[in-house]
Amino acid sequence: MNRWIEKQRHLIDFTASSLARRKGKSLGLLVVYTLLVFVLASVSLYTHALRNEATRVLAGTPEIVLQRLIAGRHDLIPPGYIDKIGRVRGVQKIEGRLWGYYYDSVLKANYTFMVPNDRRIAEGEIVVGPALERSRGLAEGNGISFRAYSGELHTFIVSAVLAHESELVNADLVLMSEADFRRFFAYPDGHYTDIALWVANPQEVRNVGLKLINALPDSRPILREEVLRTYASIFDWREGMMLALLSAAILAFGIFAWEKAAGLSAEEKREIGILKAIGWETGDVIAMKFWEGFLVSLLAFLLGYVAAYVHVFHFEFALFAPVLQGWAVLYPSFALTPKIDGLQVATLFVFSVLPYTAATLVPIWRAATTDPDTVMRG
Repeated sequence: MNRWIEKQRHLIDFTASSLARRKGKSLGLLVVYTLLVFVLASVSLYTHALRNEATRVLAGTPEIVLQRLIAGRHDLIPPGYIDKIGRVRGVQKIEGRLWGYYYDSVLKANYTFMVPNDRRIAEGEIVVGPALERSRGLAEGNGISFRAYSGELHTFIVSAVLAHESELVNADLVLMSEADFRRFFAYPDGHYTDIALWVANPQEVRNVGLKLINALPDSRPILREEVLRTYASIFDWREGMMLALLSAAILAFGIFAWEKAAGLSAEEKREIGILKAIGWETGDVIAMKFWEGFLVSLLAFLLGYVAAYVHVFHFEFALFAPVLQGWAVLYPSFALTPKIDGLQVATLFVFSVLPYTAATLVPIWRAATTDPDTVMRG
């Protein structure tokens, strides 16, 4: 075993010196190879990190959000609706929620106005999200006015700014008291935007949803798992669109790599003939060329993946972010938590390293099994 390892080590040393002699060709292939791995790894790392971030953010949301529909449109929850839900078995906690959208003609952006159930806000005061703070130049103690849809002007004092760590979900958020919210939107008393429900047994969420539909035929339960699947579908679609745009580059690289691997130069053929003439066996020549393809592809994979990791988690995916993130006037500024999936790395490794390594073996096998004098003359 030790003898075999020592032999492979000498083959790797010889392969490295052979690559150094053809450094122009080797460096060109390495650069193109690394760029391809960098792009593919950047897209994979970013979409995977976004999925994890969405899962983490939605982990604390209600298992079910119940909406009322009229003519297929979202309508207000009337008084007495919550009492009917309380008679459905399996429901542990119920909260009526007040929220709505407001269009700001100054920024030409939409804000989300909401009444929080976990904190008290005094009348005439609001708590704003970080993106709104930046875009409107707000700070604690500042005043800001919004014109309601009735035409009446309402002025509020900013009592606090939400934490930047949660900007992914609160960038455009404006929290206010229930009295201010109902007055601003002319919301009737006892009505709510929707209802949040928590289920005692997580395994029974779907069954509780079916019970709600039977008890309230005009309702629409939205399960948390459905929201997660929707986000996953969006990320998959954007990732697929990005890879489709890069398909031409991937195909061009495949042709380039195959040409480089399959088309032996005269110098390489002469080198193989000399090695065969001085006593190298066919297996030794194939092993040497295998190590050549493997080292080039492995080095390209490592350089490309490390560069992609730095690009995604330290430079916020700056090169391709607009394609996968989408666009908004009040876009959140957030840092993704580094997350690496072993299966994802293995898949990228298999599809980027093994094909090129295998492509080097076919022409080398043909040359290595040919008479040395014929190879050198060819």
